[in-house]
Amino acid sequence: MKILLASSICPETIKKLCDKHDVICAFNANGEVLRSLVGDREILVFRSGVRITADLMEKAPHLKLLVRAGSGTDNIDLEYLAKRGLSFFRIAEPGAQAVAEMSFALMLALARNLMQADHFTRRGRWVKEEMIGYSLKGKVLGIIGAGNIGSRVGQLGAAWGMKPIGCIEHPSLAAAAELRLKGIRLTNLNEVVAQADFLTVHVPFSESTRNLIDAQVLSRVKNGAFLINLARGGVVDEKALYDHLTNGARLRGAALDVHQHEGEGKISPLAELPNVILTPHIGAMTLDAQQEIGRRIQAIVDAFAGSSAIQDPERAFAAAVL
Repeated sequence: MKILLASSICPETIKKLCDKHDVICAFNANGEVLRSLVGDREILVFRSGVRITADLMEKAPHLKLLVRAGSGTDNIDLEYLAKRGLSFFRIAEPGAQAVAEMSFALMLALARNLMQADHFTRRGRWVKEEMIGYSLKGKVLGIIGAGNIGSRVGQLGAAWGMKPIGCIEHPSLAAAAELRLKGIRLTNLNEVVAQADFLTVHVPFSESTRNLIDAQVLSRVKNGAFLINLARGGVVDEKALYDHLTNGARLRGAALDVHQHEGEGKISPLAELPNVILTPHIGAMTLDAQQEIGRRIQAIVDAFAGSSAIQDPERAFAAAVL
């Protein structure tokens, strides 16, 4: 099979694909480069950080299969993909667990002043008495977007003795019952924002979620709360967050793994604030998650290569990843 890897994936998987297929690696290349390489490709594998546009896919008349090594679909033209009838698979589960765990890394770092404590200790300052933090147990964990990732965060929070509440775009009695089994009480956005001690964001990026966390929402957060964004850049209005944190903030601090402007040389306006933690979109970047994603990519490609076309995508996917 002729494969274009538009993003870096597990090195072991790259080697196995190269051993069996015609593979071109163009990690995070710009649109012009990708268009020049995709012409004869049958399979396109990608992650976030690269845009899979209708124009790009039009340049690939032999393209049959796209594999998203992760969960988000905001960087692909789904309308064109469906119109052309291309097979498309997302590999969401391994990264979802890693992102959920990252939520707690950031919550703990904020609640226990870990960045400041490390900074001062490295300089010989013993600031033990100044580093009073906050426990997670007993706190309200507010989840904006209690879906695949957000519900995992809620389950972990319940295990920590937190009180998880969450909201979703399309609430229903069935959804409420399912979340209840995971220890999460389904409610609305306003209550989540107002009640949460730790407010964590896990919605996909779309026009309906663009700047979802804006100045108005920030004005309603609970006094002393912490905000964590592991969704997508653009869901949190970073200018509004900066203004909020520098002008009598109700928030005690914030952590963002995703940003409105990402990539080498990009510096967030929030970087100057001592109560903000910034990480470079590493939520899903655990060795375990990436190896599992790699295994699933390999299985999907093998299943596809073994037939002229995937007639039953759901069955083929299930067979590939089990």
